[in-house]
Amino acid sequence: MKNKKAGVVSLGCDKNRVDTECLLAFLTEGGFTICQTPEDCQILIVNTCAFLNEARAEAIDTVLEFAELKKAGLEKLIVTGCLPQKWAEECREGLPEVDAFLGINDYPRICEIIQGLYRGDPPPVILPPEASFIKNERVLTTPWHYAYLKVADGCDNRCTYCLIPSIRGRYRSKPLPELRKEAENLAAGGVRELILVAQDTTRYGRDLGLGLTDLLQSLCGVDGIEQIRLLYCYPELVTEELLSFMAGQTKMAHYLDVPLQHAADPVLRRMGRRTDAAAQEKVMEDIRRFLPDAAVRTTFMVGFPGESEEDFEALLDFLRRHRLQNAGFFAYSREEGTPSFGMTGQIPEAVKAERLARAQEVQAGILADILKGRVGQILPVRCDGPDFAEGAFFGRSYAEAPDIDPRIRLNWDRPIESGGLYRAEITGTDGRDMEANILEEMGEPPAPGKEVL
Repeated sequence: MKNKKAGVVSLGCDKNRVDTECLLAFLTEGGFTICQTPEDCQILIVNTCAFLNEARAEAIDTVLEFAELKKAGLEKLIVTGCLPQKWAEECREGLPEVDAFLGINDYPRICEIIQGLYRGDPPPVILPPEASFIKNERVLTTPWHYAYLKVADGCDNRCTYCLIPSIRGRYRSKPLPELRKEAENLAAGGVRELILVAQDTTRYGRDLGLGLTDLLQSLCGVDGIEQIRLLYCYPELVTEELLSFMAGQTKMAHYLDVPLQHAADPVLRRMGRRTDAAAQEKVMEDIRRFLPDAAVRTTFMVGFPGESEEDFEALLDFLRRHRLQNAGFFAYSREEGTPSFGMTGQIPEAVKAERLARAQEVQAGILADILKGRVGQILPVRCDGPDFAEGAFFGRSYAEAPDIDPRIRLNWDRPIESGGLYRAEITGTDGRDMEANILEEMGEPPAPGKEVL
């Protein structure tokens, strides 16, 4: 198998991205040559998402697209991740073009499985989601200066619309010493920002007799890490203890991603959420009290079974009152196997689409106003690199996470370094992104061996 050319296509969320990076590390250790483009691969792996119907359709379409490469030299096509973990038999019957299906905990076996495929061994049996794995070495697919740190897998919340517990299994925290070592490895490679992710980041450590602040305290002590950002923080666990810790630690970004899902009590109850509207209001108040400059991101679902026009208006009212820069919206997807699938009061697709458009329109106006109000701000911005389609360099401040939040277009009369930290002044906005002039360089130069763009 030495020098066989292999590649991985990652679909879905940033948690899946971390799994893909671990998978790439196993392949590298096994002596495979990693390819950047599917067309160059002899072995191609598609790491799938299966959270929603739309994600499953994308996964199947992607697999069928790459199966065509078998006519042009692709030798083995492997599908991993959530889709085969949940629907292994259906995948084997419906996708005969695929040579092997692997689940979410099968990555350590990848080299052995590939060797078996070339020997003609029977397809591997998918391991259950409870058999969690640990891998500290990764091949990063992000820009060199930031990385996602996956602190746990699985979920115990069992929201009535969600398939994740049936796919990923029970909540399992990764041991703190392993996460500390992983963070040290990332920092040694030049990573300056850690972005913590899990299905529920705030639940970290409860199965280990620890809490999230125990982990954060340890990570703040890692040399080289300059900023730690939290995603997927469930509102009932955004505690005063956590907020007080964030306020007192200079490495903690004043940024919280808190998926609220809705703002009306009847909908929250049917969703099986662990907070009500009053508790969510208190969370927002607590965040502002401890972190007055906090950037809060949230997501909302519209069109959940039984959602009335009054319920939907409560959501819009929440948006208008709290005026968050970063908010995302999606329409309820009826997923077989979830409690909400059989609920009465299913909302017609046309109504879902109309409510989704209205919520997005309200938020677009709020975002445009907020970004306009940021003109004149002077703050540290780290360059994420060039956007060749835009012909410009873009970066982020503490208030923006990669890929999901507004970007800051950077202007300077000198070369701009990918990963460089700059003091910049916001000078304008197009209502979606911002523009800034760099005033001066801050911090250290790019990591050794990294390209200056």
